[in-house]
Amino acid sequence: MTNHRPIVKKLKFTILLLSLVSLGNGLFAQDGKALFQTNCASCHSPFKQIIGPALQGVTTRIPDKKLLYDWIHNNAKVLASGNKYFTDLFNQFNKTPMNTFPGLSDAEIGSILTYVETAKPPTASPSGGPETGSAAAKDAESDNTLLYGILTLILAIIMFVLLQVNSSLKKLSDDKEGIPAAEPVPFWRNKVYIALVILVLFVVGGYWVVEGAIGIGRQQGYQPQQPIFYSHKVHAGINQISCLYCHSNALDSRHATVPPLNVCMNCHAAINDYTHGPKLYREDGSEVDGTAEIQKLYSYTGFDPKTSTYNLANAKPVEWIKIHNLPDHVFFSHAQHTKAGQVQCQTCHGPIQEMDEVKQFAPLSMGWCINCHRTTKVNFPDSAGNNGNKFYSIYERFHKDLKSGAMDSVTVENIGGTECQKCHY
Repeated sequence: MTNHRPIVKKLKFTILLLSLVSLGNGLFAQDGKALFQTNCASCHSPFKQIIGPALQGVTTRIPDKKLLYDWIHNNAKVLASGNKYFTDLFNQFNKTPMNTFPGLSDAEIGSILTYVETAKPPTASPSGGPETGSAAAKDAESDNTLLYGILTLILAIIMFVLLQVNSSLKKLSDDKEGIPAAEPVPFWRNKVYIALVILVLFVVGGYWVVEGAIGIGRQQGYQPQQPIFYSHKVHAGINQISCLYCHSNALDSRHATVPPLNVCMNCHAAINDYTHGPKLYREDGSEVDGTAEIQKLYSYTGFDPKTSTYNLANAKPVEWIKIHNLPDHVFFSHAQHTKAGQVQCQTCHGPIQEMDEVKQFAPLSMGWCINCHRTTKVNFPDSAGNNGNKFYSIYERFHKDLKSGAMDSVTVENIGGTECQKCHY
């Protein structure tokens, strides 16, 4: 009788290998999106220009894969080589240098580019508001996670069937050779099955426990409804009001601060209604009456628009809901980043000028901050001592290394930006 066991074993191995490859592909697609959100989304969108250009189609515009990867790893070297395309791009965006990403591997860059080239643009709702319902759901599932999950489940079922086939073939072989058949063991008492179930539960349970523990206190995507609907898109985006006009302490203090209501009234003492701007929508797609929101502001300040007078007895503070929170044991200074480091607001807060309702854009985790410190270049003065932050003139060794070519740039990590005491003291 033909021995079928080696064939069945090969089939089981093949199915297991396919399952792992399938799961790996799914994770790879998800990694591209996650890496893009972590490293690129503060300045780039796949579909439109933000701080930098829209990225979709970049592999067509720059067919030289090595050149593109070199630009992402260290754009300063590519600019120094005199490449015309990147020099023109650098000049087009007001000579604002892109962050360098020497820590990204070629595989990680490849997964980011795959996500960028395959991402689907968000679809507006019929009312003209933000995408809702099925459109948002389709975009959320664009990484094919559900598809890979179903495929993995089907392969697992096939593997289980093959195990049963193997057991039946073994029984037939034993009967042919006259070997007494052992008493069948129910699957709920089978030690192999029990061990396999325990192993799966341990791995899955451990994964979720670790993920849950890491995520404690983090609130990326947190978007509470505020007492007054304030649109950064209208103020900072359409009307181009500087962030520092309202958050005036961001350059000189640890805290950017919530602006006092008198800052709002500098304009809204004269602007009593909202009739000329685009329609306003909440995240759920419901339309907002801008004029009614201005009236709310007047109720908090005690302002009477008819007489242009204040009744301070009726004034009361606005109970804004804080969105961005860091643990108490973390030191963070806005001034150190915005003034000394010349970091743009969008680096941490995302495309704030496009948000009607503000949400927490970045995870604000320690790993996220450290990765930024590893890749962000310090604004060193040039060899003649011109430009840049004069404070960094004290780093004589780095200046010598830059002049000799031993280093092409200095990152925050190089000057101690990843030392524990910098943020925890």
